[in-house]
Amino acid sequence: MNQNSPPCYTRRAMDLDTILLETEERMQRSTDYLARELRGIRTGRANTALLEYIKVDYYGSHTDLRELAAISVSEATQLVVKPFDPGAKHDIIRAIETSGLGLNPMSEGNMIRINVPAPSSDRRKQLMTQVKKLAEDSKVAVRNERRDGNKSIDALVSDKKNPVPEDSAKSAKEDIDELTKKYCDQLDALATKKCAEIEEI
Repeated sequence: MNQNSPPCYTRRAMDLDTILLETEERMQRSTDYLARELRGIRTGRANTALLEYIKVDYYGSHTDLRELAAISVSEATQLVVKPFDPGAKHDIIRAIETSGLGLNPMSEGNMIRINVPAPSSDRRKQLMTQVKKLAEDSKVAVRNERRDGNKSIDALVSDKKNPVPEDSAKSAKEDIDELTKKYCDQLDALATKKCAEIEEI
């Protein structure tokens, strides 16, 4: 296919756009990952997200608890789990007991009750340290995406056949810096909100 030069410029412009788009997608994934991890950290308040991703050994397959049972909050500090298959109840109890969340599930008829005690002062400090570390790790991942995005832009600039103009590259790098700030701010906000929840009694 014989193309003249304007489409080449269009192709190059699209390359910069693609770099920006893919960089933002990866930054968003880091933010989504942190949000998911924080949902599983226990506070003194009952929250269904605490149990949703606990893995249950169900007929030899590791299955998320939310796929095996209805999870609801019955009181501020109590969760109720109603298995869809009553035969899975003991497997669910075992999974909750061994999840490392320090919860004590109680069997009651066809359902399971779980009291969520408020963590001790020391435990709260540990949880907040864990939250801050997770947020910092995610920020490092976002900054790594910035570095990789900038490297890709540099590669386009040094392309001998059809280099991207310097001013376009500079503008794209500024866009990446803005994305980095935006996602780091989002990560900070997620961590601050979770720490506030942990401090609540």
